[in-house]
Amino acid sequence: MTNTNLQEQKDLLVVRNLKKYFPVRSGLLQRTSAWVQAVDNVSFTVKRGETLGMVGESGCGKTTIGRTVLRLVEPTSGEVSFEGRDIIKMGQRDLKPLRRDMQIIFQDPYASLNPRMPIGESVMEGLHIHNIGQPKERWEVAIKMLKKVGLEEYHARRYPHEFSGGQRQRIGIARALALNPKFIVCDEPVSALDVSIQSQVLNILKDLQDEFGLTFLFIAHNLSVVEHISDRVAVMYLGKMVELADRDALYREPLHPYTQALLSAIPIPHPNIKRERTILKGDVPSPLNPPKGCRFHTRCPIAIDQCSQVEPEFREARPGHWVACWKVE
Repeated sequence: MTNTNLQEQKDLLVVRNLKKYFPVRSGLLQRTSAWVQAVDNVSFTVKRGETLGMVGESGCGKTTIGRTVLRLVEPTSGEVSFEGRDIIKMGQRDLKPLRRDMQIIFQDPYASLNPRMPIGESVMEGLHIHNIGQPKERWEVAIKMLKKVGLEEYHARRYPHEFSGGQRQRIGIARALALNPKFIVCDEPVSALDVSIQSQVLNILKDLQDEFGLTFLFIAHNLSVVEHISDRVAVMYLGKMVELADRDALYREPLHPYTQALLSAIPIPHPNIKRERTILKGDVPSPLNPPKGCRFHTRCPIAIDQCSQVEPEFREARPGHWVACWKVE
């Protein structure tokens, strides 16, 4: 077996040159006048059984990537391969069976649950759509999944408004697990929760990953949360991936100045120790008209003339450590 085939078996998800532009329409005829470059030429892989964390400021394209790799949003161009199959070229008939293996946990658990449907029915809805099992068997699966996330059988007959935010997020996790998927996009699953509830949900995710052999794409703002749960971390800025590395390497020695600025904002849990902050000046440019060259150069403290003229290549600066920066040797 060749090295290429071995790597394909190791990588569950392969994304190549992914682009997603959203049209901006104006005028009486609603013609396209501009494009929002939400995701622009992003490539990465997710290995079987690992958690790839994805961080960056709001509007950098993290959620768009998560939804595009699941075909919830159609890409403008690029390739998304899941277990060696290009899902971008698939029709809806071929894609439907694959959706059992690819699920998502939404950021807002209340908005993603039907307020008129008991949560037991919400959890087993995917089983009904894919025609898996009989009604009694589906109900048993729903109860089993609810118990996996710390809820009880009597909760299955209650409605979403009767639960707290942390409980609703657990319901979202149970619903994603009901189809026994291989890959789950976690779209900021703990950002709206209290810190104590965040730790509970994160521990549930890690336990379930170990039990079921799950693979996660974990999207978040909180860098401490990402450090806790991720194996590798990707850093996004204005639709571009600027750094990708193993968690320990990235947190120990970040190479890109944007990553360095993000990590400098993490507080140290000691009253007498303060971290030296890197304060970024200016605002994030508009994705309607991103800067030429490196998109970070307008706020970068170490930018040179080349940064404003030529876009840096996303390259492997060290083994397993990828970065897009002209200043990194």
